[in-house]
Amino acid sequence: MARKNPPAKKESAGRKKLEGGEKRPSAAERSAYFARREAAKVLRTILQGDSRRRAVGSIKSLVYSPSVRNKKATFALVCETLKHLPVIKDILRAANVLNSKWKKQEELICIIAYDILFGQEASLTGDAEKFLLFRKDELQSALVHLLATKGVKHIKDLMPLCKTSDVSKPRYVRVNTLKMDTESAFLELSKHYVVHKDEMVPDLLKLPPGTDLHQHPLILCGTIFMQGRASSMVAVGLWPKPGWWVLDACSAPGNKTVHLAALMKGKGKIIACELDEQRVKRLEATVRLAGATNVKVKHEDFLKLNPEDPCYSKIQAILLDPSCSGSGTAIDRLDHLLPSYTAGLDDNTNSDRLRKLAAFQKKALEHAFSFPAVERIVYSTCSIHQIENEDVIKSLLPLAASYGFQLATVIPQWPRRGLPVLDGSQHLLRTDLIEDGEGFFIALFTRKADHNRVETAEEIREGFSSRRYTKKKKKPVNYFFNKKFRMLLHPPFLMRQYRSCKR
Repeated sequence: MARKNPPAKKESAGRKKLEGGEKRPSAAERSAYFARREAAKVLRTILQGDSRRRAVGSIKSLVYSPSVRNKKATFALVCETLKHLPVIKDILRAANVLNSKWKKQEELICIIAYDILFGQEASLTGDAEKFLLFRKDELQSALVHLLATKGVKHIKDLMPLCKTSDVSKPRYVRVNTLKMDTESAFLELSKHYVVHKDEMVPDLLKLPPGTDLHQHPLILCGTIFMQGRASSMVAVGLWPKPGWWVLDACSAPGNKTVHLAALMKGKGKIIACELDEQRVKRLEATVRLAGATNVKVKHEDFLKLNPEDPCYSKIQAILLDPSCSGSGTAIDRLDHLLPSYTAGLDDNTNSDRLRKLAAFQKKALEHAFSFPAVERIVYSTCSIHQIENEDVIKSLLPLAASYGFQLATVIPQWPRRGLPVLDGSQHLLRTDLIEDGEGFFIALFTRKADHNRVETAEEIREGFSSRRYTKKKKKPVNYFFNKKFRMLLHPPFLMRQYRSCKR
């Protein structure tokens, strides 16, 4: 009997394509394909935040988030596309190759156009890639015409001139003492790196410049955080006591928030406010990663919080790190690649923006003074501009004094202080963009001892005055003397009551 052949297995689509003459994508091509998609998502988030002047995070922090798999390739694509973005948009507009379908994926198209014109065309696979490859001649013609129109020979001549820093900055990491003590983290990192403890900031470790820790297990589990030295000084300047109620007014992405939680040893309560919905998600992720269980995230506007509300009337310390120009971290954050930065080089919009930022910063600090039980307030910016720093403090010193606040010295052993444009500038702290690699500003306000003010705050929190409370305590005595007739009816009983009251 003839043996039947087993039924042929259904061939996969990929196999059929292979027999049809089309090559199956290699591992490198697949990796590049997904890197372009991840880069497009990051680029969209960056451009949307830049257009609103309210970034969800820096370019680096967005690329190195846990959701991005191929971080190295994605980072290179995002940075190079941003550098060439004005040119790429001009070319796409001149070539007129985009239809309504692909305009909805403009960020992906820009990244693919970069690869076709300036990058790695050999690894292009995918529908969007094929769409642009068919129009490669139109794109290149548009590029040649653009160079001729501008009167230049090379594409580099069209790139905006941006100041960059050659400062070699150490890699700083802050140990999250909610999960591990500093000595253990030091010993663990010392197995593979040269590590030193920072002399100025507790729980801060210093590693050689360029040390890549993004995939280190201690980073991924939230045991250590990559945080700059100046940024780590902000929470240290406030240094709330364990058990306090603390308000982090503009808290996303949350590094300073979880630093406060560690300084408080996980005790007390931290209310972390953030207005932007996307930044709230980032803040919540940071809090979960750090294991900061005493942090409550609120999607609210700090300026609209009612200081007399029971939720906030117990607040004893406020960390105010409001929106600022970011000029002190622009190089590290790669802000010079953003469209808004490039536009600011050509007109006076930057000075207008600084004035608007300073107006918001003053309003936020004014609001912080109005919380009745607050004892300490830290105001900080990552800006090098006087208008956002000393000028804000100087304009509000009379108001601060009316609330009982005075300037106190932030980290006294730090050598660089505020600009001498106001009385008390020696209390202010500045870090230098060149010498320290970051340009930060920190001011600390402390409330003077004022028993009357503290008593008023207590009355607001408890909802009744101390006098009424005293009267309620005397009620048993009044009850006894209002029942004098019992002395005639039950003398032994009343004598016992009388003796107990005397005691």
